[in-house]
Formats: sequence, C-alpha cells, structure tokens
Amino acid sequence: MTRVLTVAEMTVREASRRRGVLVILLLFPLFFYLARRGDHAGQSIRFVCLGLGWALSTAALFAGNANRDLEARLRLSGYRPAQLWTGRLLALWAVGLALSVPYFLLVLVDQAGVRHGAIALIMVIMVAVSVPFGLAISAVLPRELEGTLILLTIVGLQMVLDPSSPVARVMPFWFSREIATYAIDHTDSGYLNRGLLHGVIVAVTLIALVALATAIRLRRRPHLRFG
Repeated sequence: MTRVLTVAEMTVREASRRRGVLVILLLFPLFFYLARRGDHAGQSIRFVCLGLGWALSTAALFAGNANRDLEARLRLSGYRPAQLWTGRLLALWAVGLALSVPYFLLVLVDQAGVRHGAIALIMVIMVAVSVPFGLAISAVLPRELEGTLILLTIVGLQMVLDPSSPVARVMPFWFSREIATYAIDHTDSGYLNRGLLHGVIVAVTLIALVALATAIRLRRRPHLRFG
C-alpha cells in the first residue's frame, strides 16, 4: 500500500507542474455550464457534466504520457505494474472528486427543481469513468495531440448524437444523459438504473484495459537496451 501511495503522490506532483494547463482544465466545465445556462437550464447541467468528463480525461491523458519514463524507473526499482496503475488511478480520482465539488455546489445553488442527489451521482461516475478513459487513450495513443483530438471528437459526438441511437449507447459518457434525464425531467427510475449500469460497466472495462495495457508495456521493457 505504501508503494501505491508513493505513485499517487508522484502523479499529483507531476500534474501540478503543468499549472497553466490545469487552470484551463479547471475552468473548462464552467464554460460549458455558462454557455447553456441562459436559455436551457437543463442543458447546462448536462453540459457541465460532459465538460467535467472532458477535463478529467484530458488531465489523465497528460498524466499517463508524462509518467511513462517514471514508470520504467519504478519498475526497475521493484514496483509491480498493478501498484503503478492503481496509484495513478487513485491520485487522479482524488483530483477529479475535488474538482467536482465546486461544480456540484454551483448546480445545488443555481438550479432548483432538480434531483441533486442524481446530479452528484453523475459526477461521481464521471470521475470514475473519465480517469481510466484518459489513461486508456494515453496507452493507445502516446502522443498528446492525437489523444486530445480523439477526446474532443468523442465529447462532440456525445453532445450531438441521439441518446436513443445504438452508437450513443456505446459512447463512454452515455450514462450522464440517462441519469441527467432522470434528475432534470423527473422521469421514472429506469433512466437512473440504465445510466448507473452503463457507467459501472464502462468504468470496470476501462480499468481492466488500463491494467492490461500497463502490464504489456512494462513487460516489453523498452527502457532496456542491449548492445
């Protein structure tokens, strides 16, 4: 457990070096919220949740890319792959929850007549999904530019797709629309249950993908070169 916490502390410290990027990511969900607040109050809640997901996924993408060399050195020091990806997940989840609190308070104060407990649930699941999503993309696309473009594409599609379409149902943030519909429009609990199930499945799948990708990458030992 000590090694996991050490990796978590290193991840937070590495992320804190990119202060300018972090400030932009912190404010990004607010721009999503304000863009829709005036004429579509319900849409503003949906948008702030998606903005939160994009910001956390991007932060995880940057963290995953920045820690590649560090992971190799820690692996040589005896750290197991599971300790590396677990520590990174815990650190980014903690950061994500801290970021979610002010946005939940904003909705709590600014939006009446919605189910605030369901809004809190969306944000918790969004944190759980976004972090491994960003880390998974960093494992597949090690260059930040390509990864960021993929994230933008997915979030953009998430906004314009019909939620009932088959394509929308396989998107990682589909759960947010279902639970938000329950919270904002006061629909039956079927929306809540579908969203919760989708979020849990996506989170577990992405965590497994991160674990597998980390184990494969470190097993290859690209940091070792033999003449």
